[in-house]
Amino acid sequence: MSLRIVVCVKYVPDATGDRHFADDLTVDRDDVDGLLSELDEYAVEQALQIADEADDAEITVLTVGPEDAKDALRKALSMGADKAVHVEDDDLHGTDVMGTSLVLAKAIEKTGYDLVICGMASTDGVMGVLPAILAERLGVPQVTLLSEVSVEDGVVKGRRDGDAATEQLEASLPAVVSVTDQSGEARYPSFKGIMAAKKKPVESLDLDDLDIDADEVGLEGAWTKVDSAAERPARTAGTIVKDEGEGGKQLAQFLASQKFI
Repeated sequence: MSLRIVVCVKYVPDATGDRHFADDLTVDRDDVDGLLSELDEYAVEQALQIADEADDAEITVLTVGPEDAKDALRKALSMGADKAVHVEDDDLHGTDVMGTSLVLAKAIEKTGYDLVICGMASTDGVMGVLPAILAERLGVPQVTLLSEVSVEDGVVKGRRDGDAATEQLEASLPAVVSVTDQSGEARYPSFKGIMAAKKKPVESLDLDDLDIDADEVGLEGAWTKVDSAAERPARTAGTIVKDEGEGGKQLAQFLASQKFI
């Protein structure tokens, strides 16, 4: 039986762009270029490596987002994934991690899976909790923050590197795992892969397809919200200390005034 791998990916604002909040205090995704989250590229890479070692495997990439989020799916497909699922619905605007995990769980159940792979966090929200919440919603084991991962005989195994120790972990499939940016450099899509991605299937789903009520997601259904936000202040000129014999004293006074010492 084919090993069914689902990789959750996210279309995020380019970190090098001018990011800011919209009037409703959600991230403004219209005025900045978007791309596949770099941390999710590692998840796609690990899925491809696991599939290469399996006798038979199929990789589905899944995202929740607006029309432009298809660009993230195409990037993953061009890397080598087999097919994609895109959940798009106007009522999803403003959805937080709790609502997103619900949508992903419903879509994963509808798609069918043995192994779900996520990145360690998104590069916009950077919460890092979605894989654990997703595993809870699916009712399966979680093995998170892995720097090495493999699948053999219905068991997923991996290594988690911490500040003080390294752990060897494993769980029976089905399971959810997340991988870190230490798991292996993600491959670049080849020209052949880019051309092939254009012909790979992308299934579109909405909330009705997943039997999710609009009030469970979006801003109204969010468990968290931003109360206020302010633009980062413009960079000001620094303080120059001229050393004419008193430089050390002036530097100490400056650091003390800033409460660095």
